[in-house]
Amino acid sequence: MKLAVSGKGGVGKTTLAAALARLFASEGRRVFAVDADPDANLASMLGVPGEEAAGLVPLSAMKELVEERTGAEPGSVGSYFKLNPRVDDIPDRFALDVDGVRLLVVGAMKRAGSGCFCPENTLVRALVANLVTRDEVMIFDMEAGVEHLSRGVVEQVDALLVVSEPSRVGLASAGRISRLAAELGIRRVLAVGNKVRDESEREFMRSGAPAGVKFIGFIPFIPEIADREREGSGPCAQLQDAAREVRDRLVEELGAGA
Repeated sequence: MKLAVSGKGGVGKTTLAAALARLFASEGRRVFAVDADPDANLASMLGVPGEEAAGLVPLSAMKELVEERTGAEPGSVGSYFKLNPRVDDIPDRFALDVDGVRLLVVGAMKRAGSGCFCPENTLVRALVANLVTRDEVMIFDMEAGVEHLSRGVVEQVDALLVVSEPSRVGLASAGRISRLAAELGIRRVLAVGNKVRDESEREFMRSGAPAGVKFIGFIPFIPEIADREREGSGPCAQLQDAAREVRDRLVEELGAGA
């Protein structure tokens, strides 16, 4: 199963990505959790202690690695470098094991058209393209939107999970992400409501969902999440139970073999 998790800032996409990763790992699946958000917080949500999480260096910022694989220094623009660098050994070499989840902090992929035709961006894109071909559960914690994914990558992502809060702004953002995903060719776009307090908010999200946004689950508002994130102790039991319901719906949508 290959999942990309997106949503506007603050809606809890990283929280959901971490909970799903831990859940799949607890079921005996080989899981890679890939942090491709410039505001990298996936390590903390998985339970990596604060100082260790803060010290993790994104692969795109590893100057020696970038130069070794591409033949050019990071940040160099207009120079010659390899467009198809070797990346197949990077996941196993650099992944950090967190309670059975293999974490890779890759750093942000620059958007298409941003003008960054640079070695580090080329390395990250090649790495992500390699990851989606592996026979493991891959959960990509993306920044808002999906512009940073190339068509070759999105064609192999089983689903894009869009996380939204119960607000008009959250639903509008989910709609924009859904439309862009459809334009890029992502086969399934599914939505999860987060920080939902009661049935009236669930109904608000169901009835107000933009075209193309299908909610497959709702996660309740859990005050404990913020405390556990500060402590670096990972998702709480209540969140894991809610994530299990999302996981079950994902299997229904994608098929038991996913």
